[in-house]
Amino acid sequence: MTTDDHISGPTLTTGERDAELNERLTEELVAFNTAATGASDRDMFSVKVADQAGELVGGLAAWTWGGLCGIELLWVREDSRKDGWGSRILRAAEEEAQRRGCDRVVVSSFSFQAPGFYQRHGYVETGRTPGIPGGHTDVHMFKSLIERASCSLP
Repeated sequence: MTTDDHISGPTLTTGERDAELNERLTEELVAFNTAATGASDRDMFSVKVADQAGELVGGLAAWTWGGLCGIELLWVREDSRKDGWGSRILRAAEEEAQRRGCDRVVVSSFSFQAPGFYQRHGYVETGRTPGIPGGHTDVHMFKSLIERASCSLP
């Protein structure tokens, strides 16, 4: 859908995902954030577990920036969830984050997913966003990676 507010002015367009637009928005926000904070070390990493057949057992996708690691996705296939892969993947990600200079991690998990899993690994709840389908919430969590440091919020 396209609308023109003025005949010769800007055009507003709503539509499907636009990869080019997403890339440009990322570039612009990264530049803005770097100017505002001085932190320009934005990066991404993953942790992957595959079985002997090369099939995905589980994995994690994360970003790092300014000493902070953000876990975007962590998943383990159902038949491997009791084998400790989630914990091993999470520990590997925390170690990689520390190797990259991070001293804290953030993650969110829907209330029907794994907030208890993260809490068992030292994450503390910092807030909730309501409105997830089925009456659920998005649980936001934080963990300090500094040895024996308290997990008090900055």
